[in-house]
Amino acid sequence: MTLPTAVAPAAWLVAVALGIVYVVWGSTYLAIRVMVEDLPPLASASWRYLVAGLLLGAILAARSGVRRLRATPRELVGCAVLGLLLPALGNGLVTLGEHMGTPSGVAALLIAAVPLWVIVYRRVAGDRPTRRTTLGTLLGFGGLVLLIASSGLGGEVKIGASLVVMSATVFWSLGSWSTPRLPLPKDAFVLTVYEMLFGSLWLLLLAAFRGEHLLPVAAPLDAWLAWAYLVTFGSVVAFTAYVWVLGVAPISLVATYAYVNPVVAVFLGWLILSEPVTLPIVIGGGIVVGAVAIVVSAERRANRVSAEEAGVQEAIRTGDVRITS
Repeated sequence: MTLPTAVAPAAWLVAVALGIVYVVWGSTYLAIRVMVEDLPPLASASWRYLVAGLLLGAILAARSGVRRLRATPRELVGCAVLGLLLPALGNGLVTLGEHMGTPSGVAALLIAAVPLWVIVYRRVAGDRPTRRTTLGTLLGFGGLVLLIASSGLGGEVKIGASLVVMSATVFWSLGSWSTPRLPLPKDAFVLTVYEMLFGSLWLLLLAAFRGEHLLPVAAPLDAWLAWAYLVTFGSVVAFTAYVWVLGVAPISLVATYAYVNPVVAVFLGWLILSEPVTLPIVIGGGIVVGAVAIVVSAERRANRVSAEEAGVQEAIRTGDVRITS
């Protein structure tokens, strides 16, 4: 699914796609909170990814033929690893954490720390982030400590449940960091199909380990509507919009979803579920979101400088150096 490079998309299309990513991904935390009130958390997440993966695969096959879904055994192994880290241990633990009592807005604020953990993995791997990136990362983790410690201050956040969500950010960021290092299908949509299908399998195994009911069960309509929303809008529509806008808009613009989603989630949780927004949550969440903004902008600047330096080195190597005044 590629767009002609010669024709720039209309600005309103970019705005609509980015708005879908902002609102829909921000609202998934609310939908998860509603779903897990009556459905088993890990099993329902497994059903979600199974149906979403099959639905997206069917759409790709209908548009481009079944051959588009081909993948090598090595690529399938990579998809299985990514399915474990992202849908299963990433999103699955978020679902479990909200089932244990973490408000949807707080869960989203904790998940906002994913870019900060990626910096930690880069550091461990030998990369040297800039001083501004390091300071932003430390500031963000300070905000996370305040968010979790707010249980003792306001009593609205359960520490155990929040730690489960926090562990989800560790696995999700590990999966994000590992993605370019794994053998994966080059087509992002095909990758997503297999990632969701393998994630569904891992989640079903985790649900069996917890003793959850593995087959769909009777539940109130709102729980099933929330589940259906996660399948269609959360997993298919928003992801398609994200991949599309990633290919036509500057990464610096697309990356803003990382600190817009938590704001949307907190607002919707307060508006629809009457989730309390205490002062520690506001301060801690504001610190985390601000820190992520600092890290994103610092990384964008560092990448731009690196690209400019690479261009100069290439010009020197090829002899294409011009002095201008």
